[in-house]
Amino acid sequence: MSAVVVTGGTGKTGKTLVRVLRNAGVRARAASRNPAGADPDAIRFDWNDPTTFGPALDGMDGAFLLAPVESVDPLPLVEPFLREARRAGVRRLVLLGSAIVLPNAPSAVELAARVQAQPGGVVLRASGFMQNFLRPHPLAQHMRRCGEIRTAAGDGKLGWVDARDIAGSAAALLTDLERDARRDYLITGPHGMSYPQAARIITAKTGREIRVRRITEKEQAAAYRASGMPTEFADALAAVERGIEEGREDRVSTAVLELTGRPPRAFAEFVSDHAYEWTQ
Repeated sequence: MSAVVVTGGTGKTGKTLVRVLRNAGVRARAASRNPAGADPDAIRFDWNDPTTFGPALDGMDGAFLLAPVESVDPLPLVEPFLREARRAGVRRLVLLGSAIVLPNAPSAVELAARVQAQPGGVVLRASGFMQNFLRPHPLAQHMRRCGEIRTAAGDGKLGWVDARDIAGSAAALLTDLERDARRDYLITGPHGMSYPQAARIITAKTGREIRVRRITEKEQAAAYRASGMPTEFADALAAVERGIEEGREDRVSTAVLELTGRPPRAFAEFVSDHAYEWTQ
């Protein structure tokens, strides 16, 4: 692979992926709504503006696809991009999807199927991002301000994964077309973890006490809306915590190790790397 476009190229996964690809000698085009002026290979890209799709894909062998965030219906926006990618001759298309299916969001499942039907299409179904514990995510903002995690998930566990491991997994697929890739990978951390366990780890690693306040799903949805999330997305995201509480999302896989050759980072390592976020 010689050239890859990374949509969401300035985000928490995309930015790391661009760096990994470039370090591997692959030309990485960082596509985003606000491209960095200092980056000669950055380009404007907006899901709401299909005229940006062609220039982003021009001359690219591969593409990393980050669907529109905070949307329960991404397919109508992404479908024209998939057609453009096929016309452009993209040979590897990696979608960053979610291991958790939002309630009342069937097009996310359909989007994954459409990507898998593309030449070289692969879906990474990532579990919860450890980076949600960092600003500007609402979870992190409240932790920093009030020293507590508000959750409706009870003691339910999730296979939290570091965005750096997601980027490494995507890079492995995008740099080696000879890899006999599956169409679908569940991307998780090394073990399941509840919010109370996360609070104890942060407290132990940083010395700042982080408490857990158990709230209702309705209260969580209201908090997400107050943070600026669209109502439909906020309600769906809060409803996910019911599934976590019921144990439906407590899944782990070995995909990161299979793809990158190294085990995924544990949450304790992630906290050590970002301790300043909670201690400043």
